[in-house]
Amino acid sequence: MSLPDNSADIAALYQELILDHYRKPRNKGTLDNADATIEMRNPLCGDEVDLQVIYSGDSIGDVKFSGRGCSISQASASMMTQIIKGKSREDIDAVRTKFRDLVMGDMAVANDKSLGSLRALSGVSKFPARVKCALLAWNALESALENRK
Repeated sequence: MSLPDNSADIAALYQELILDHYRKPRNKGTLDNADATIEMRNPLCGDEVDLQVIYSGDSIGDVKFSGRGCSISQASASMMTQIIKGKSREDIDAVRTKFRDLVMGDMAVANDKSLGSLRALSGVSKFPARVKCALLAWNALESALENRK
């Protein structure tokens, strides 16, 4: 499969991926016996993400989220859960930093394969009010990991 070669095609592909994760979120639900449950809210727009994590040593054994909000916040949460499952704290911190840089406008990381489907959210950087939406689930994850120390 060849990738689109112009920015309009890439933008359309990214939009399709965001809507797919919004309409059919991955890892949405609850976990019995979660080691951490974090609730995050964005009072400005009403987005909500509740994150549940089960640790396996220094890694994320399982993760689920629930919540409601815009397509950006919910797709970001869905994509995040796919990427972090089974990853170590060190790997998660690296991806989280790159993703934060991406949505803040650092396009140097836009082609970093470790971001996977999260690269579809690169356009959020053009809409500063939406950056908080994209980072909501990541802030919940950061809180869960910090509370584990």
